[in-house]
Amino acid sequence: MTVTVDVAVVGLGAMGSAALYELTARGVRALGIEQFEPGHDRGSSHGESRVIRLSYFEHPSYVPLLHRAYAKWRALEADCGETILTVTGILEAGYPGAPVVQGSLLASREHGLAHETLDAAEVARRYPAFRLPENWTAMFQPDGGFLRPERAIANFLGRATRRGATVWTQTRVGAIRPGPAGVVIETDRGAVEAGHVIVAAGPWIGAFAPELAPHLALTRQVLGWFSPSDRALVGPDRFPVFALQSEDDQWYGFPDFAGTGVKAASHIMGRGLANADALRQDGDDADAAQIRAGLRYIPAADGPLMRMRTCIYTRTPDAFFVIDRAAASPSVILASPCSGHGFKFASVIGEIAAELALDGRTQHDISRFRADRFDPSLRAKRSNPAREA
Repeated sequence: MTVTVDVAVVGLGAMGSAALYELTARGVRALGIEQFEPGHDRGSSHGESRVIRLSYFEHPSYVPLLHRAYAKWRALEADCGETILTVTGILEAGYPGAPVVQGSLLASREHGLAHETLDAAEVARRYPAFRLPENWTAMFQPDGGFLRPERAIANFLGRATRRGATVWTQTRVGAIRPGPAGVVIETDRGAVEAGHVIVAAGPWIGAFAPELAPHLALTRQVLGWFSPSDRALVGPDRFPVFALQSEDDQWYGFPDFAGTGVKAASHIMGRGLANADALRQDGDDADAAQIRAGLRYIPAADGPLMRMRTCIYTRTPDAFFVIDRAAASPSVILASPCSGHGFKFASVIGEIAAELALDGRTQHDISRFRADRFDPSLRAKRSNPAREA
């Protein structure tokens, strides 16, 4: 039997669950399809916490989207009655001229964001868990903090199903092809006819977007939780989210907000994966040593390793997102990949994807996220590219 809906969503991680939530807020018949269970540890949307920050060293153009993302996260909290976003401020620090600091300063100045520049002595005075090299510079941005990814996804999907969405879990999608109403999605549970489909399949997206597949790199990234030597110094009231950049690595991390330890990870490119199904929960001593190298700047957090988890970065060549219509069909909306820095945007990307599916355009500027930027020859073949409002 074929199921018919207005819009289907393939992949119910960060972007897909947010898109399903936004679709049901608009009253459409929507179906979400997930190959595992929501909140699984096979992709990019697990691990207890994700950074959120307004000042954005990657590029100042992200800041308007971040303003909207913050508002949408707060709207989700009001809708579900649960805390998803905790503000701690964010401390970004590094060697003289470090891009993490200089890029955030540029974004802050361009967009008039509240921020402070600090030297190593002032960092130690304010946040005694840190011991930075004397010549390092730092920036503190008070709006930074962390999101709880598993709770965000659970609440997006919980509210969506209460508003009438259907969710299929443990369901594999074999193909997406043109259909009489827009698209046909072939699954191991049967066929789905939909006017539009939002593909938010994370590291699996290449299977449904052949124009992207040659340009994507999947990397294995390892997260570690460490028992603090002085728990009083690493709680959210005295220890902000952080990003540190040495001349050979870059780390980020979180306060011990749940009694599970200080979480930290390296942000530089990890080992390549042949495909998304190759990921294993196989953190080892070398991974732990790489993360612990960053904790030498945070002695209070540099205690015994408690656990490790692995996740995937789905990287584009320029590390910018892809949010666009597929080359083959204007009925297929691509809402991924996010190159390891996308979760904080999920709330607004869900809105963008729903707008593209239902209205054919979005109020947000997504011109930088065109899918055909990697292959200009595709532009002539596309009948309806998704552009900014």
